[in-house]
Amino acid sequence: MRALLAACATTALVVAGPLTASAADLGPQSPVGGARLTSAPTVVAEGATPPAVQASAFVLADLTTGSVLAAKAPHAKLRPASTLKTLTALVLLPRLNKSDVVVGTDKDAGIEGSKVGVYPGLRYSVDLLFQGMFLASGNDAVHALAVHDQGGVPGTIQRMNKLAADLGASDTHVTDPTGLDADGQLSSAYDLALFARAGLARPDFAKYASTKYTNFPLAQTGTYQVANQNKLLFNYDGALGVKTGYTTLARNTFIGAARRDGHTLAVTLMNSPHGITQDATNLLDWGFKNYSALTPVGTLVKPAAPVPATGKSRTTSKKAPIGSPIPQRSRTVLASGQAVQAIVFRVPVWAYAAPPILLLSLFLRRPRALRVHARRHRTRNARRH
Repeated sequence: MRALLAACATTALVVAGPLTASAADLGPQSPVGGARLTSAPTVVAEGATPPAVQASAFVLADLTTGSVLAAKAPHAKLRPASTLKTLTALVLLPRLNKSDVVVGTDKDAGIEGSKVGVYPGLRYSVDLLFQGMFLASGNDAVHALAVHDQGGVPGTIQRMNKLAADLGASDTHVTDPTGLDADGQLSSAYDLALFARAGLARPDFAKYASTKYTNFPLAQTGTYQVANQNKLLFNYDGALGVKTGYTTLARNTFIGAARRDGHTLAVTLMNSPHGITQDATNLLDWGFKNYSALTPVGTLVKPAAPVPATGKSRTTSKKAPIGSPIPQRSRTVLASGQAVQAIVFRVPVWAYAAPPILLLSLFLRRPRALRVHARRHRTRNARRH
């Protein structure tokens, strides 16, 4: 019995031992963009003290140089709300022909959240749907665009996750291209800054992000005016727009950018109760005013693969004669033995002790049963005599 228990304990140690050593061999990993850019809720800046903001996380960065000038919990994984549409646009803009015509559906019109007014049976150009997506944060427009592309919504989600990985946005996981509060849908202030940088490098993205007004067709006849929800465009000198967001769980989220004195700064904020435009204004003002005195506290990483920066779109929609296959999710290649370890890492620690304990309990119960049997045997023998 002792030998068996010892063997079980040894087996548990052998399994757990290499896993611990392997994990230690990996060593501490610096956060993407620099060691100072963590998920801790502390403000990081050098050269001047940034203004206080109500958001749980923010990043202020120079989009030209990639320098992060100030940050607070930049890698905290939070719900992005509609700011995630910037990544949706980065995926769909190079793939869809803006002159294509899309017919609205009941599913488009019935989607949850903010809508621009896509009506079943009405015809819309892809260009107009992108305007509805950027200005009114229309989830109906996003759905119509995603369905128009090959692979539909699932294909768009796959491409978004792959592009996020290519951009170095390791805090982002997409489960809904509209930005709604879907399970597992997360991003960070740092990742939103990466999306803003990649997006504003595209002339078409920059044009949509800075458009103040557009007209959308009514169901019967005529049009109605749609205004951009990003108030920064209307009251901040040099504003380039970008994207706002709000859901009950995400609260207010924001991506804003402006160009002054030869510098292009972007500010991203997440999980803010209110006053997000004023907070963005204060951070941008502070960045431009103190720019020469600031020392970067981190950097926006460069994409692993080049992101298309031209305004020309290639047609890969359902109407295209030749379509591109849906990219698969990026996968990590594991060395020999690591695949087994990766699985075992998910097993709770107490599970390794369970087999020896169960065996021990069995052996402890067995002698007791034998003693009871012996007493009964002696009793029967006594009665016979």
